[in-house]
Parts: sequence; structure tokens; C-alpha cells
Amino acid sequence: MLPYTLEIDAIGLKCPMPLLKLKKGLNELHSADVVKILVTDPAAHLDFGVFCQQAAHEILTIAQNDNVKTFYIKKA
Repeated sequence: MLPYTLEIDAIGLKCPMPLLKLKKGLNELHSADVVKILVTDPAAHLDFGVFCQQAAHEILTIAQNDNVKTFYIKKA
């Protein structure tokens, strides 16, 4: 488990809601802050990957526990 600044619960939400919640959360943070976001949407890793690449954010790690994926994303 990594230290984080903000936790977002997007469990049960379908695309595009997890991505929209991530974008909103990142907008509230400073550079180098970390967001922890929990998702069940199986496409979230694709959405987050493309978004982070385009915006220069860094996916630090992804963990899975049953059907919940936890992403730690560092703001650029």
C-alpha cells in the first residue's frame, strides 16, 4: 500500500464515470500528489492508461482483490 492524498471510490460505476471521477480528483490535487481509486469496471485500466499517458500522469501500481482493482496514480 502506497501513501496517497485522495481516495476515490468508483466501485460499481461503469465507463465513463470512473475516468470522470479520476479527472475531477486529480484537478483538486497538486503535482506529485497520489490518488487511490477503487474500480470494478473491467475497462478502467484501458481508460486510465490512455488518459495518464496523454496527461503525463503516472500509474504507480495496480492491485486486484476479487473484482476490485485499486490504482495508485501520481499527478504530473
